Amino acid sequence: MSGTMKKNTPPVFTETQKRILALAGADLPDSPTPYADMAAQAGATEAEVIELITGLKEGGVIRRFGATLRHQKAGYGHNAMVAWRVDDPEEALRIGERMAARPEISHCYVRRTYPQWKYNLYTMIHGKNPGDTTRVVEEISRETGVTDNQTLASLRELKKTSMRYF
Repeated sequence: MSGTMKKNTPPVFTETQKRILALAGADLPDSPTPYADMAAQAGATEAEVIELITGLKEGGVIRRFGATLRHQKAGYGHNAMVAWRVDDPEEALRIGERMAARPEISHCYVRRTYPQWKYNLYTMIHGKNPGDTTRVVEEISRETGVTDNQTLASLRELKKTSMRYF
């Protein structure tokens, strides 16, 4: 990243760094030297690739850099987004952290409510078998006391890709 990053200021990337990040956001080369391969494609050195990714991780811009499991292809074909109603915003954060700690949950968000939609906490639950998501919802309800929820079962996956920034 160029220059010094101030807290809460988005980084400014060079064109070479943008090329590196575009490659890092796609499938990594199936090779014993993926960073060197990325560097060659981006017109950089392997050290520059590693330094950029490490710097973004250490700076909190990215949480992690690793493999993404395609849950449907791995046998987790029973999935549901569950919208939960937790009226107290502080409580929603506390309960959301408990929900997010569960291994069946890949995503957990707090979102705003609307007059026609009072749900503010969302979880994405993955299961291998019919009924797995229902079981998890029931367990979470018992553990947290949150009983007002709507389950939106996935019928078919239309797109599953990582975000492309560059």
